[in-house]
Amino acid sequence: MLTLQSDLHGNHLLGALPSHEWQALAPHLELVHLRTEQLLCDSGQRIHHVYFPTTAIISMLSTMEDGSSVEIAAVGREGMTGVPVLTGGETMPNRVQVQCAGFAYRMSAQSLKQQFARSDFLRRLMLLYMHALLTQVAQTAACNRHHSLNKQLCRWLLIEVDRVASNDLTVTQQLIADMLGVRREGITEAAGKLHDEGLIHHSRGHIRVLDREGLEARACECYGLVRREFDRLLPRLRQAETVE
Repeated sequence: MLTLQSDLHGNHLLGALPSHEWQALAPHLELVHLRTEQLLCDSGQRIHHVYFPTTAIISMLSTMEDGSSVEIAAVGREGMTGVPVLTGGETMPNRVQVQCAGFAYRMSAQSLKQQFARSDFLRRLMLLYMHALLTQVAQTAACNRHHSLNKQLCRWLLIEVDRVASNDLTVTQQLIADMLGVRREGITEAAGKLHDEGLIHHSRGHIRVLDREGLEARACECYGLVRREFDRLLPRLRQAETVE
């Protein structure tokens, strides 16, 4: 059980709540550690819990009949999983799986629905987040179809460092390939170019971003568009990020 509102600041949605709002939510939140590749909810399954990541990154994956999958959105400290419970969907249309291990606050879907119905502030906050998340999903689909793998990789790396608030990523090239729905050899080649240009350093299971501005310059417009939409819709969350 949480006792201080500062405990919530690892997640921007929770940290944006005014005092009386977080007091209502805090008794229902449990800090849990999530393992890499841990399945939180499969496609078509009923949503029993929602997660507010603090240091973990959670992927929303669209899975095909042949077992292949592609990431349609990444959720980190800026957001939450399980938004269909707030729209009456009850089940997930896609797989929700931990991409990078870390911590998150877990809450029962039923408790969140009850608070959502009672609180005008929470309802507005969550609806704005849903809008921003839908923008990310739609732009990711367009990016995967129209932009080069090099640009996609830059976009993906920028999103990841935003989600974990660190330039160091514990990630394999195979995982990146799985998230982007491409062959690992393509990621190896694209990462090698970024390494040679001094934008990143990569070793087995680890990538460090060395030149963020350079990476942004080489990324497609999708990264900036989605980030600006989050900034526009959720300014309080961006304010929280800048003071951390």
